[in-house]
Amino acid sequence: MDPLALIEDYLSDNENGMKTLITWFLNQVMLLEALHQAGAEQYERTDARKAHRNGYKKRSLKTRYGETILQKPQFREFPFETQVFGRYSRVEKALENAIFESYLQGVSTRRIQEIVAHFGIEQLSPASVSRIAKDLDEQVHAFLQRPIEQERTSINPLIFQKIGLHPPIPR
Repeated sequence: MDPLALIEDYLSDNENGMKTLITWFLNQVMLLEALHQAGAEQYERTDARKAHRNGYKKRSLKTRYGETILQKPQFREFPFETQVFGRYSRVEKALENAIFESYLQGVSTRRIQEIVAHFGIEQLSPASVSRIAKDLDEQVHAFLQRPIEQERTSINPLIFQKIGLHPPIPR
């Protein structure tokens, strides 16, 4: 796809143009990752090749501009790994952060679906919201269980009280 055509699409229709631009860019990133993982270009014969290409698999990714369908490369010898999205992730990080914030404020799963609809995602299953909330719970638990590097003692002068010599004077 021609990059200038992508820019023209974006200028004529911002929402759809941005979605097309993101789809094209992420597909290019995955092609480059496939090149590095395989050790050779597609159809290139070399001794450095680690894997052979085996077509593509369609993969959906929900972004703030709507759902995009990406072409994830496949290998015969081992699974293709990408940094574009996590292994089972179907939702962009910005959406996850919106769900995190809503969850922390005590918003119900059903209400979170309404909030996410403003990002252009028409359907987000309650199981997805629960999975994202579970990930957040695990991160919070890990944060709370981490060791404290150094013990600190501090006295807040606003709540420090002298105790002993004189009883408080009633007003």
